[in-house]
Amino acid sequence: MSHGTLYIVSAPSGAGKTSLVRGLIERLDGIQVSVSHTTRAMRPGETDGVNYHFVDGETFERMVECGDFFEHARVFDNCYGTSRPAVQALLAAGTDVILEIDWQGARQVREQMPDAVSVFILPPSREALAERLAGRGTDGPEVIARRMRDAVSEMSHFDEYQHVIINDDFDEALAQLCGLVLGERTRLARVRERHGALLEALLSRIEGVE
Repeated sequence: MSHGTLYIVSAPSGAGKTSLVRGLIERLDGIQVSVSHTTRAMRPGETDGVNYHFVDGETFERMVECGDFFEHARVFDNCYGTSRPAVQALLAAGTDVILEIDWQGARQVREQMPDAVSVFILPPSREALAERLAGRGTDGPEVIARRMRDAVSEMSHFDEYQHVIINDDFDEALAQLCGLVLGERTRLARVRERHGALLEALLSRIEGVE
């Protein structure tokens, strides 16, 4: 039975991870982002159940106690978690799944899913990162300064990942991300798993031919 590939994608806030993942989903079929649960407030333009499942702290803690999360972590004073049943169901159906999580969550997932493919997105410079954070127009100077400190801390874990993409030119970074996923799909083990019937048919003995 075909089994999807689990991808872990992490980045500091402002590195362009969300835009890159969105572009990947638009270009390739058979891949989907897991919608996480979070206790943070909904931002303008976000939709519950699409960007995140927005829940209060009490609900989140109850889900943790029930073992409902594949991984969970605290980031920027808020909690994030990924539904275990939802991820497992998608993978079992043959769908590739992307987890957009921080380095703490990534560690939890790798311990449970050593075959997961991990990718870290970096900005081209601190200056570019600061401009992107300020360009949102939703946070004050103190919040931006704190996010910059947290971003540096997040980036220090880049070497725990298998792949690193520097998002300087968006189109180039997106091409690299798409190429990475397509490359994984051509690995021998993946091809045998997804196209076993075709391989068997191609290599089967032709009747009447010695």
